[in-house]
This record gives sequence, C-alpha cells and structure tokens, in this order.
Amino acid sequence: MEHERPNPDALLTSVRREEAAKKSGRLKVFLGMCPGVGKTYAMLEAAHRELAAKRDIVIGYVETHKRNETAALAHGLPQIPRRQLEHRGVTLTEFDLDATLVRHPQLALVDELAHTNAPGSRHPKRWQDVTELLDAGIDVWTTLNVQHVESRADTVRQITGTEIKETVPDSVLDDAVIELVDLPPAELVQRLREGKVYVPDRAAMAAQNFFREGNLTALRELALWLVADHVGVDTREYRQIQNSAGPWKTGHCLLVAVGPGPYSEALIRWTRRMADGLRSRWLAVHVESPHPLPETVQAQLEKNLARARELGAQVVTTTDDDLVRGLLRVAREQNATQIIVGKTIGAGGLARLRSDRLLRRLARESGDIDLHVVRAEKSDGLQAKKQWRPAFASSFQQYLVAVGVVAATAVLNLGLMQLAGPRVPGLVFLLVVVLLALKLGRGPVLVAGALSALVWNYFFLPPRYTFFIESVDDAVLFGLYFVVAIVLGQLVARIRAQEQAERGREERATALYELNRDLAEATSRDEVIWQLVSEVNRVFEAPVAIALPMSGRLAAHPDSSLTLTEKELSVADWAFRQRKAAGRFTDNLPGAEALHLPLATDRKAFGVLALSLPHQRLTLAQRDLLETFARQAALVLDRVELRSAAEEARLVAESEKFSRTLLNSISHELRTPLAASTSAASALAASRTMAPEQRQELIGEIQMANARLNRVVGNLLDVARLESGKVLPRLDWHDARDLVQTTLRELERELAAHPITQDLPPGPVLVRLDDSLIRHALANLLLNAANYTPPGTPIEVHAQAADGNLTLSIADHGPGVPAEWLPRIFDKFFRSPGAPTGGSGLGLTIVKGFVEAHGGTVTAENRPGGGALFTMRLPQLEKPPEVEPG
Repeated sequence: MEHERPNPDALLTSVRREEAAKKSGRLKVFLGMCPGVGKTYAMLEAAHRELAAKRDIVIGYVETHKRNETAALAHGLPQIPRRQLEHRGVTLTEFDLDATLVRHPQLALVDELAHTNAPGSRHPKRWQDVTELLDAGIDVWTTLNVQHVESRADTVRQITGTEIKETVPDSVLDDAVIELVDLPPAELVQRLREGKVYVPDRAAMAAQNFFREGNLTALRELALWLVADHVGVDTREYRQIQNSAGPWKTGHCLLVAVGPGPYSEALIRWTRRMADGLRSRWLAVHVESPHPLPETVQAQLEKNLARARELGAQVVTTTDDDLVRGLLRVAREQNATQIIVGKTIGAGGLARLRSDRLLRRLARESGDIDLHVVRAEKSDGLQAKKQWRPAFASSFQQYLVAVGVVAATAVLNLGLMQLAGPRVPGLVFLLVVVLLALKLGRGPVLVAGALSALVWNYFFLPPRYTFFIESVDDAVLFGLYFVVAIVLGQLVARIRAQEQAERGREERATALYELNRDLAEATSRDEVIWQLVSEVNRVFEAPVAIALPMSGRLAAHPDSSLTLTEKELSVADWAFRQRKAAGRFTDNLPGAEALHLPLATDRKAFGVLALSLPHQRLTLAQRDLLETFARQAALVLDRVELRSAAEEARLVAESEKFSRTLLNSISHELRTPLAASTSAASALAASRTMAPEQRQELIGEIQMANARLNRVVGNLLDVARLESGKVLPRLDWHDARDLVQTTLRELERELAAHPITQDLPPGPVLVRLDDSLIRHALANLLLNAANYTPPGTPIEVHAQAADGNLTLSIADHGPGVPAEWLPRIFDKFFRSPGAPTGGSGLGLTIVKGFVEAHGGTVTAENRPGGGALFTMRLPQLEKPPEVEPG
C-alpha cells in the first residue's frame, strides 16, 4: 500500500504553490491559433458574466481592431483611461499600469499579452506589466496567439515563413488557466474575406500568406497541443499529490529504463521513435544502486543518459536497491502509461535468469501500466566490462572486532557452562551475533556467526574438542548460526545502504537549498560568483574556477580557487560558445584537467564553471547536483543582468520623461512671458497717442512678464546649484517678521487675487538663516498656493519661533493635494494630474533643497477642513543676541 500514500514532497510543493497563489493574482489566458478567432470577444463576454456576479472588474486595455461586435461588448464595462506617450512626434496610447494599481480591482482585462510597450514605459513588454499586477494580488485576463509563445515561435516560423518578433516566455503561462478559443480554418478564412479580421487591402495580402488554410490547420493543431501539454502538467501535479495506484491514460507518456549496459542506447532510440509516432513526452529513468559503479561502467552510463538528453528525453534519476520498485515509483509519480525495457539476447544463463525475473516482476507489479519488451542490439560504443566487486565492503578492523568479541564471549561462556550446561553458551553466542549485526557490516557478521558456531561446537558441545555433533537439536542450532548471520548481515547491509542513500539525498538537498538561499540574497554578479565558488568548494571539496567573458575573451574571476591555464581557458571557451559540458570525464576535449560546465540559460551563456577532479569521477548524483548548481547560478546571473537592464531602462525612461517635461514646461514658461512682453512692447511702439493709464498698464505687463521670466531662469539656476552641491547658506541674524513681510511685498502683484492672513509674532524675532534662500523658498510656497487655488481663496501665513525651531507655514483653502501624490510632491519636475498649465515642477524641489541646506525639513499635508498646508522647520542652534533698547 506504500504507493497509494500521497507523495509528501509533492504535497509540500502543492501547499507552497497554493500559499503563493493566495498572495498573488491568477492569470487566465484566452488562447487562439491566430488573430481573428474571437479571443477578445470571448474575454469580454466572460467579463460581462463576472460583472453580473458583482465582481469588481475593469478594462485596463482592450484592442477592438475596429470590429463593431467587439466594441459593443466593451461598452458597459468600467475602463481605465489609457496613458498617452510622445515618441518621435507621434502620440501613442498605452496601458496605464500605475492607474490600475491605484484602482486595484479584483479583475483587470489586459489585451494582447505579447505586445511591446512604447518607449518610456516602465516595462518593455506588456507581460511584465501583467506580472506586476499579479504580484499586487490582482487577477488578470488576457489574450494570446500561439505563435507568440516562445517555445512555439520557431515552429510557427517553419510553418508560415513569418518571423515572430514578439514572444512571451513559457514560464509566464506555467500557473495560468488557459482557455482555448477555437475556430475551424474554413470559417476563419471566410471571416477574413468578409473584412471581420483586417481591412480589405490587408486581408487580401494576409489570405495569400499567413492565412492560408494549410497554415491555419497546422497552427490550430499547435494550439491544441499547447493546451493539452498544459493540462497534462496539471494532471501530473495532481496525481503526484494523490499518488493513485494506476496511471490516468489521458495521454501517452513513455518511460524507458536506462542503465550502463550496451543495450540502453538502442532502447533510447527505439523509445524516441515511438514517442515521435505518438507525439508524447518520454522519460529516461535510471535507478541508481547504493553501491558505487566502476569508472568504465559509470562512463558508459553517463554517455547513455547524455544521449537520452540529446534526443529530447526528460532524464530522471532515483536511488533504490530494488530496480523494479524504483522504476514503478517514478512511473506512478510521472503518470507514465508505458514502460519500455530490453530483453537479453545471447547472454549467459545467470543473466537470462535475472532478466526473466525482472520482467516477471514488472509484469506482475506494473498494474495498469503497459509494458513493452524490446529486442535491442548492442551499441558500437564502449562496452561495459563485467567486474567482480566484493560483497563485503567492511574494513579490516571490523573483522578484528568480530573475532575479538567472539573470543571474549568464549571465555565468558566457559564460566557459564559450569552453571547451565552447553546450551546456554550457544544462546549467548547467538545473542552476540545479533548484537554485532547492529554495528558491523555483512562480512564481519557472517564471520562472527561461522566462528562462534565452530567455537561452540568444538569447545562446548559433547563430545568436546571435536567437530562431531551427536544430537539433532545441536545440529539444527549449529545450522541456525549461519542462517541468522546471513539474514542479519543482509538486512543490516540493506538498511545501511538505504540510510546512506537517504543521507546522500539529504546532503544534496541541503546543499541545493543553501545555495538557492545564498543566491537569492545576491544583488550583483560578484556576489553570485562568490557564493557559487564557496558552496562548490564546500560540497565537492575540490578547487573551482568561474570563467567570465571580459574584454572579448574568457578570464577567471578573482574569487576562483583554481588557476586556469591557457589550455583550460581554451576548453572553457569551447564550453561557453557551444553551451555544452567539456573537459575531463566528458566526450568533448577529454584531455583537459578540469570539468567545464557552462553557466547558461535559454537566453544566453554567462560563463563557465571549472572543477578540478584529478583522481575521481563524480557519481551520477554528484554530477546532477553540480549541473543543478550551474543552472541555478546561471538563472540568478540572468536575473541580475535583467534587473540591471530594467533599472537602466527605467533610468532612461525617467530621463526621457524628465527631458520631455522640462522642455514642455520650460518652453511654455519662457514663451508665455516673452509673448506678453513682446505684445506689450509692440503696443507701446505702435501707439503715439496712448493715454498715460494705458501706457502704465502695458509697462506693468512688461515688468510682470520680465519678473516671471526671471523666476523661471532663477529656478533653473537654483536646481543646477542644488544638484552640484554648491548651495551653502550664508547664515546671519534676521527678523522673521521682516522676512515674511518683505516676501509678501515682492509678490504683491502675483498675490493680488488672494486675501492674505498673517499670523506673526507681535515683536521682532531674531533667527539665524540665509535671508535670500529662505525668502526664495517662502515665495515659491506662496506662488504655489496662488497657482493651485481659485481666485479669492484666502492664504494664511504663520510664523513662530519656539523649542529651538523657526516654523514657517503656508495654508490655503483650496482643493488640497490628492493623497497618493503627497509622497512625490517635492520630486523634481513633478506636477500633479489636473494642474493648471504653466509651471516647471521645480518650485517645491527648490524649497526642499534650500530648507535642507539649513538642516531643516519641509512637509506637505492636507488640512482637515480642506486645503493644503506646507510647513518649513528651520533649526536654531544658537541663542539670538540681545537687542539693546532705544
């Protein structure tokens, strides 16, 4: 009943996946064979059903392609306005990720998963936007054509001759729910002719190329296989949890047993041909014995497994001292429906007997799994030579211990025999053999059993000092010594072998866990290399080097513990370019001193791991562990590089955004006062009979425009000073009341439309500050309040010196600042949505810079009764000088 129990590892993996799924959103993909099958239409229909079920749903981005039926379905669903981007003079609309995150619906519809975002977007690809929504706990529905799945892009290119430039990694679809939107090719071609897919001119061209009926049939089959593969993975995961006794034959899955023998390669090729005919996945399974293999046998086994990988098998290795039990365990875990094994041809009698016994057990215990017995020919490669291995692998010291314990027991039994007769010493000898079996190996236990039987017979059984046995009971008891010794030795050897195998699996799992834990914390390439080198050194106890591309050639990283010669670097370069293992114990450049494994992902190679093993070949489990180390390190290096590239892209996007904002705002800020000044000056020059009042009004406009222009240029210069770190306040004693009132007089014209309320100390308040900088900061806060509130809105100015601080605050009764924009209000070039035209987004940045140059702080908040409140706090570390009266 062991195989009917749930697999604990699979159960734990499922629980962890479910916990992760609860924290993140679920992805549903409406998949089609090509454009025009109705993916978006089906998604919108399902969205209306969700909306009727009172689910919070919004359209983040839906592309109707001017199809009236699709556009009609989009009406009635809440939508997030699209974000507009300028690129090379063209206005583009894109999915607004930030607005969707702020809205945070239960479900968001984001069409065209493989779409490439416009330059200036946070992510280059839309699937990355979707990933961020999922991480935020938002469910996402999207659409995708099969040609945009990365693993199918090459096949689509071969079928249609069209190069697919936009792809989605298969890993994005791993945890997704896929719904196939299908349409017969003939109906799709008819829709194309009716203009329901493309406009007429484009439809005619598409019908002659991509949308030929043969192409559509092949794409339809490809989409069906993709969905079937995805469902098959879900079925296998569920079966691993349930661990049902028999396979679920929802699809074919072949399993071929691979060993070090000369017949395995032919079996592998036979299974590959059968898998191609059934279009099914197939496994190459090796059951590793606890006993080590000779070097030549190990080499042949590695060659067989490497050939299986080359032919596309999923290679699985497991450890078990029972071949049949190991094979059937893997078959049930992987939902294999057919097992392929070879039959022995031309072998000796013992080999045939062993093979027949294996086949009978497989046929009896495989249950519903089909069994194929294939006649295989020997491969032309290396033939595994039979080598005798001693059955007893115990040390010489254990044999000495066994002999010594038996001798000591014999001395003890000489005393017991005087009290209880010859039978009691026999039982004591038997007890000693049982106890020795708990500590010693199979060989010493067998020696102890035989020796104790002989000693008991010779010294204790009558007639004594002979090996003759008179009694039948004594003969039976004498024979039991050998039976007990053999049974106990075999049992203990099996238990110890299983214990050793479990300990080895535990050590490998622990090593992999520790490496993943350390790599997860790495933030740079150097940290990844350092963690990888230290972990490989610790686990394999051998010097290791990491070769990385530097200046067009490979060079060893400084953290390496192995020195690479020019010859070794050339081998590493071959492994790097070919993305294959090379060097010692491989078929590629085997004359090298080290084993070279590429650090590569599907995207690119990042370097080579070189391990020096001069005297020993890695076991299969060790080789798998080392390759897993290399793969994990490559994935982390890929992640670090992509993160760096994403950060660079973000910085470039931010830079472009800042540049556009600066150019737009500065051009407006400069053009407006220049236009006003030019218009007023032209009016003055054109009129010779202008009334004095009109002349003064025009002169005032010119002065106001010049003042505004002067502020814009001053703000730019101040920002440049702040970024260069050259703002050093010149501290002196000033009256706080006079500072506020002087600033208000300078802005009298700009603040004319707003009543000003002053709450100032009744008498002079001396504070130590830079009068020019603080007046500039205070002026920016006052102008900000005037620009963002309607005319007639009161503005309050407060000043107070207490507790070692000067507090200056500007309050208004306007609409206030949206709460989500408060943390960014002092950022450079930031202007909240809905802000009035004009303004460069630099005023509050300058306020913050000038106040912080004094060691102070500035805050922004919304008042409970409405309006915004900006507060500057300037520390006063010295007591003001006493002012003499009079």
